[in-house]
Amino acid sequence: MKSILSFHAVTTSLRKGGCTIVAALTTASLWAAGAATAVPALSLEDCLRLAADHQPLLAAVDAGVTAANEAVGEARAPYWPQVDLSAGYHRWQKRAFLPAGLTLPGRSLPELIGPLDDWTGGLSSRVTLFDFGERRAGLDAARARLDSARADAAAARGDVRLSVQAAFYALAAAQELLTVAERNLARTEGHLALARVRREAGAVPEADVLRAQAEVAAAQLQQISARSRGRTAAGQLNTVMGRPAETPLAIAPPALAASPPAPTDLVDAVRQAVARRPELKAEQRRVEAARAGVDGARAARAPKLRADGSYGWNDTDFLPGTREWQVGLSVDLPVFDAGSRAHRTARTKAELAREQAAYDSRVLQVRQEVWAAAAELERAGDSIAATEANVRASAESLRVVRERYRSGAALITDLLDTQTALATAEAALAGARWTYLTARAAYDRAIGAGP
Repeated sequence: MKSILSFHAVTTSLRKGGCTIVAALTTASLWAAGAATAVPALSLEDCLRLAADHQPLLAAVDAGVTAANEAVGEARAPYWPQVDLSAGYHRWQKRAFLPAGLTLPGRSLPELIGPLDDWTGGLSSRVTLFDFGERRAGLDAARARLDSARADAAAARGDVRLSVQAAFYALAAAQELLTVAERNLARTEGHLALARVRREAGAVPEADVLRAQAEVAAAQLQQISARSRGRTAAGQLNTVMGRPAETPLAIAPPALAASPPAPTDLVDAVRQAVARRPELKAEQRRVEAARAGVDGARAARAPKLRADGSYGWNDTDFLPGTREWQVGLSVDLPVFDAGSRAHRTARTKAELAREQAAYDSRVLQVRQEVWAAAAELERAGDSIAATEANVRASAESLRVVRERYRSGAALITDLLDTQTALATAEAALAGARWTYLTARAAYDRAIGAGP
């Protein structure tokens, strides 16, 4: 069994001229364009690589990391001087408002000054020397948000990995269930052929043939449903890999090995989860960023010492020759801001409390996830042994009942009921094996294991 797109050999019982001819027919699961397309079979690792390259969610979180990294550079910028280059030209005229009675000997004072040309150019710089930790708090907050974005990206990669694993195993299970349905159809058709032989011999009534025909029809419906589930599972796997659902897909499921025992030391598993889970690391960094925000809000209420200077030219000529410069220190002390800084401090404290509560809530959630994943893993492992025993018992029961029916010691209902029980057991075993692998992947994700 290579994939849903692979051709499956189905043994069909055909009756012709009083004898049974067994013919091998092939069926193909066709979708998308409606015709089978030969595509390379993908392993689980192939699917994981495709998801890493094409899943839009991962591109989004990587962009978030880039944005957070740029925010760190933005928060570091206030440590450096701000330098501006300016140049300008103005032509102006102003009215001179002079005190009454003011005159100059032998001449009158003009009422208008200008029009004049004003050419300017120069450099100015300003730098904050001391701000009681406001810049440091902003930089710490930006760095914490960068670490949080990286942890969120790691969590997203873990989620995508688990989604691909679950979809891959679901498709593998659907393929195996299709094989089970085809095998069940072949057995049911064989029982129909046996009932017809016995009816022609006068050993059973026509009702046995009709009942067997009804079972064949039911088996055909089960085969159709299994094929449809395979198409749905293939579309889901394509989607989680970041590809259109209708993309032709074939997979190469791994060989199923014996199921290892479920973990028993849940205390250690929970400890690992709390230490490793990237979601918790992201929440911790958000708490740190909120704490830095409180420090920054408090520092905003303190004085700030700044140094500034400028050098330039100012004259009425196109190439000004008059030089101007200045250097100095300034202190900014907030006196009244209508409570803006006080409200900012209160807001950041509330945000810190919110982030701390979110972290505590996420820890509880992670603990519950580990507990539930371990329980599901244990259930899935135990169910494999139980269903294997059920398949062996049902197969032997069908063999015995078939021989009894052939000899006239059993009814057609006994034969078909036993056949149904075997088909149900085989389907349960096919699902249990792949469900265990899904549960194992979910457990590893819950404790933060894996890449």
